[in-house]
This record gives sequence, structure tokens and C-alpha cells, in this order.
Amino acid sequence: MRVAIVYKYESDHARQVLDYLRDTKRQTGYDIEEIDPDSRDGSAFCRVYDIVEYPTLIALDDNGGLQHMWRGLPLPTISEISYYF
Repeated sequence: MRVAIVYKYESDHARQVLDYLRDTKRQTGYDIEEIDPDSRDGSAFCRVYDIVEYPTLIALDDNGGLQHMWRGLPLPTISEISYYF
């Protein structure tokens, strides 16, 4: 499984996302992959999964298949995403 969050590093929601990432790591021991939609790879990732709202949290299976997607704020609870680690 792969869990990633797509957000703009220089944005109003960046502080919330960084706090969320820190809390998730502390509570679960897992890191969530960070994707910048303004980077070349991030832009391609957003096109593949039709991500147009930030932040977006996405859970993928080992083959890249979409398992679940949460768009915008508020972010899901850590218990909601812990199933996907």
C-alpha cells in the first residue's frame, strides 16, 4: 500500500498538513509520502489520479490502483487512514 498527500508547500493549508504528517508519524510510525503538484512528477501524478483540489490524501494498492481518496479540508482522522498502512 502507498499513502500520499498532495499539497502546495507554500499555501494556507501547508501548516495543517505538516502538523497532520507529524501526528501521523508519531501515532502510527508510518510516513505519508508528500507530493508537490507544482513539480514535474507531482503534476503527472495529479493528472493520472485526477487530483485538482489540495490537499488531497490518496491511498493506492501495490499496483497503483486507487483504494480511497480524501479531498480538501478537514483531513481524515488518523484512524481512518491507518487501515491503508
